[in-house]
Amino acid sequence: MKKIIVLILVFLSFACKQKAKKEISQAEETSRVDYLPYYEDESFTPKWITPNTEAEQKFHKIPDFKLTNQLGETVSQKTFENKIYIADFFFTTCPGICPKMTGNMFKIQEAFQDDPEVLLLSHSVMPSVDSVSVLNDYAKEYGVISGKWHLVTGDKFQIYSLGREAYFVENDLGEQKSIDDFLHTENFLLIDKNKHIRGIYNGLNRASIAQLITDVKALKKE
Repeated sequence: MKKIIVLILVFLSFACKQKAKKEISQAEETSRVDYLPYYEDESFTPKWITPNTEAEQKFHKIPDFKLTNQLGETVSQKTFENKIYIADFFFTTCPGICPKMTGNMFKIQEAFQDDPEVLLLSHSVMPSVDSVSVLNDYAKEYGVISGKWHLVTGDKFQIYSLGREAYFVENDLGEQKSIDDFLHTENFLLIDKNKHIRGIYNGLNRASIAQLITDVKALKKE
């Protein structure tokens, strides 16, 4: 009798897992809405704007920048012209969340490895330590594909300003921070071809990464 009960429990557990996998798979095939929302400040309140309209043209955009990637190449908004890209902020000596974030960025790289429309951009928040050679070693360690995924260093003030004033990656609403306050966040940002923020995701969460991949596919159809 005990053996029968055990077998029934094993079967039910297997069935539940298969159902969960099917539901996740179905969820990943479709986006949540017809158009992804737009974001313009640190509150990340979604704004529902129709793409290719005057309202969209006037909406918040990521400004131009000039940084240097792991190959010593200059990276700017020209690098991402007519591209969708995913941005994050990290540092190579981070013992906590960064390795997992980098691992999840790698999964995104795999998902769009053969898609020239999608790029990745990781900003070092410790540019004084993360030189070009250090970033190059880190890129080799984590399987970064040059040209697809840019690890960038450069002027600290520029990187921190981009993070806080353009990408709004920190969640401390209303708290003023200076260049001396360390920038550290697990957020990934989805940026469209017109430099608008179209999504924010937890870079440590598997479901959030799956949704990001789904949203990129939806964005490609706009």
